[in-house]
Amino acid sequence: MNGSIINRSVLMLNQNYEPLTVCSARRAIVLSFQGKVEIIANKENSYVRTVRHNYALPAVIRLWQYKKVPFKRIVLTRKNVLIRDHKTCQYCGTSKGSMTVDHIIPKKVGGRESWDNLVCSCGKCNNKKGDMSPEKAGMRLLKQPVRPTFITFIQRNYSVDDLWKPYLFIDSAEFAATT
Repeated sequence: MNGSIINRSVLMLNQNYEPLTVCSARRAIVLSFQGKVEIIANKENSYVRTVRHNYALPAVIRLWQYKKVPFKRIVLTRKNVLIRDHKTCQYCGTSKGSMTVDHIIPKKVGGRESWDNLVCSCGKCNNKKGDMSPEKAGMRLLKQPVRPTFITFIQRNYSVDDLWKPYLFIDSAEFAATT
């Protein structure tokens, strides 16, 4: 199987068509074979080939049984902070080189591990700021950090397939204007 095709992202919906998560095409196909999901939409002209069959590559799947899930929050991790900030330093705007996560209000003075206190920062800006607030270091944030919502996180950080848009409440004209 072609690794790049089988690892493509597939939107998974709950039984009531609510967006649940994004999984790999491999996972979607396995769930389909297990009878746990139905395939709502297939990727056009994309197939997974086996010795005996060609299977259309799923783009959107739906669980057969409703799964009660707690309020979907994006987990606060280093990776998700970098994704939220598009791997761009929130102080100088560079996206070159390795990035780190910086506490706006340093932990030494009571800064918390929270979405509104963590930003992506290049090494140079992080070293310049050190254990000071941005004001004391003479630096400004390019934008205030916020907690991303589940749907906006998917919309902004995955290449959203046209087949996903009706389920993510995206109007095609609105989506074209924001990208």
